[in-house]
Amino acid sequence: MRPSPNGKAVLIALVLATVLTGAGSCDVSSTPGAAEPTSGPTAGTGSGGGGTTSLDALTVAAAGSMSGYSREKFTHWIGQGSGCDTRDVVLKRDGKNVKATAECKITAGTWHSPYDDKDTTNPQDLDIDHMVPLAAAWRSGAAKWTDDQRKEFANDLTRPQLFAVSLQSNRAKGDQDPSTWKPPSHAFWCTYAQDWVTVKTYYKLSVTQAEKTALADMLATCK
Repeated sequence: MRPSPNGKAVLIALVLATVLTGAGSCDVSSTPGAAEPTSGPTAGTGSGGGGTTSLDALTVAAAGSMSGYSREKFTHWIGQGSGCDTRDVVLKRDGKNVKATAECKITAGTWHSPYDDKDTTNPQDLDIDHMVPLAAAWRSGAAKWTDDQRKEFANDLTRPQLFAVSLQSNRAKGDQDPSTWKPPSHAFWCTYAQDWVTVKTYYKLSVTQAEKTALADMLATCK
């Protein structure tokens, strides 16, 4: 038996109502991670993304007092699991063909120091450098932090803050900012400045005017 004309009209109306109701309930997705800071863990990537715009957003202020400063107030190197501490993790991350004992003592590998373009196979020839030195952080805001905040900063494996570099370059740098020390390797200046800005931005640390000028000069080498 064929449906009557009135029956067809009711059926069509029901179908349209169902379609319209379904369309109103569609989910709208957002872009994930847009507000999260990103950075590469490997030296030389330049993935910190700190450019001139980020540099301009930093607070410019005179360097603070070193009164009360002590490296012990920035607890490091802390345990990172599996018997490894932060230094061990950086050596494993930044090296190639790295070998370690069951207790995570690094015994061999190949490392490239990006600051001075030197290669080594001896882990004892390396220091783990803080991109923004502990004392430099103290002078630019870390003096007001809690001990836990300073410990996080000193062991940060997420931001571009820790690098395996030659003993000579790390000790020549000391606690200086880019206004008084730059990596001997000019090819690393772009990445160095980007990473410095990334760390200072994330931790809301200030820069001096001389430091800002030096960073702008280094960022100008980016291609």
